[in-house]
Amino acid sequence: MTKNRKRLIIGISGASGIIYGIRLLERLRESDVESHLVMSKAAAVTAALEVEERVSEINELASVVHKIDDIGASIASGSFKTDGMLVVPCSVKTMSEINTGVTSSLLTRAADVTLKEKRRLVLMVRETPLHLGHLRSMVSLTEMGAIISPPVPAFYNQPATIEEMIEQTIGRMLDLVDIELPSLKRWKSE
Repeated sequence: MTKNRKRLIIGISGASGIIYGIRLLERLRESDVESHLVMSKAAAVTAALEVEERVSEINELASVVHKIDDIGASIASGSFKTDGMLVVPCSVKTMSEINTGVTSSLLTRAADVTLKEKRRLVLMVRETPLHLGHLRSMVSLTEMGAIISPPVPAFYNQPATIEEMIEQTIGRMLDLVDIELPSLKRWKSE
């Protein structure tokens, strides 16, 4: 990692909304951010159901791809310096593993390491409705330093397409790790 180049870990879990993860990787590539991707096995299933891109094509968007069961990967260690991690989308299962610290994959281990190193962890929790256990997990994670950022579209910018809503959501998530997306339409006070 060069002094000026950002390095982020991107986790994609099996929750619906894999397009958010794909668009995130595309924007990071355009921004020259070093991205380390780890996808759950369920994410590969979701990709086949939701998008035209094959897993191999999604992998090509990342700077580095890590296998989900490679617990010896660089991103599993706190000594591997990053600017944070975004899990986009984040299933409740993944969120729950991160919350308890009982991790079963490289994705949740990397998120656990991100928290213990006091780095920025952003979780795009993508399931609804939420029961009390889910909400308590979100509170607990927030108390540990994570940011819960569900994909809630902004309508003040009058989006005309789903793509515009996805872009706005990704732009707001990138704000949370100090990466500027030039196309982000921001609220303007008159």
